[in-house]
Amino acid sequence: MRTLYHHVLSAPSRLIRIVLAEKSIEADLKAEKDWERRRDFLKLNPAGEVPVLVESGGSVLADSGAIAEYLEEMWPEPALVFGTAPERAEIRRLAAWFGHKFSREVSEYLVGEKLLKRFLGLGEPDSAVLRAAVHNLRIHLDYIDYLVDRRHYLAGDVFSLADATAAAHLSVADYFGDVDWSAHPLAKDWYMRVKSRRALRGVLADRIPGLEPPKYYDRPDF
Repeated sequence: MRTLYHHVLSAPSRLIRIVLAEKSIEADLKAEKDWERRRDFLKLNPAGEVPVLVESGGSVLADSGAIAEYLEEMWPEPALVFGTAPERAEIRRLAAWFGHKFSREVSEYLVGEKLLKRFLGLGEPDSAVLRAAVHNLRIHLDYIDYLVDRRHYLAGDVFSLADATAAAHLSVADYFGDVDWSAHPLAKDWYMRVKSRRALRGVLADRIPGLEPPKYYDRPDF
C-alpha cells in the first residue's frame, strides 16, 4: 500500500488527498509535523516538506505539483488535466496560481501565524501579517468571482486540477474562519459545488484538537 505523508492543514497535502480521492486511489495517511524536521522524513524529502508519496514498490515522490502530475499520468481517468493544448495550459496556469501565488500571499501567512506559532511556542499571531493575508484573500476571491462568472468551474465547464488546487488552499483559510463568503457570492456558489464532491469529504472532516473550524465549515449548503 502506498503511503502519503501529510499534515491536515497543509494545503499542498490536501491537494494530493483530493486528487487521490478523485481517482479512487487508496493510500495510507501518515501525519507528519514537517516543521520538526524529523531525520527519517528528511531522508524521504530533503526539502523537509509535505506532501510526500511513497509507493508500495519504494518509489518516493515529493512536491505537490510533481505528485499531481505523476498521478495524472499513471491514473489518467478521471482526467484532471484535459482538453486541447491551450485548455491544458490554462488548467496548469490556474493550478500554479493557487499553488504558488495564493500560497505565498495567504496560506503561508495564516498557517504560520495561527498554527505554527502555537505549536512552536513563538507567541501571539502578528495582527499586521494576518491583516495582509485577509486583504490578499479578498483579491483572490475577486479573481474567483471573475472566473466563475464566465465559466462553470475555474478553468472551464468541468472540475479540474485548477479547482482541486484552489479548494485545497481555500479550505485551509476557511478552517480559520477568514473567508468572507457573503462578499463573494459567485466564489461561494463555486465552492459549494466543489464541497459537494466526495473527494473533499476526507479533508473537510479533519480537525486540529483545540482548534475548531466554523460550524458551517464542512457543509456544502453553508
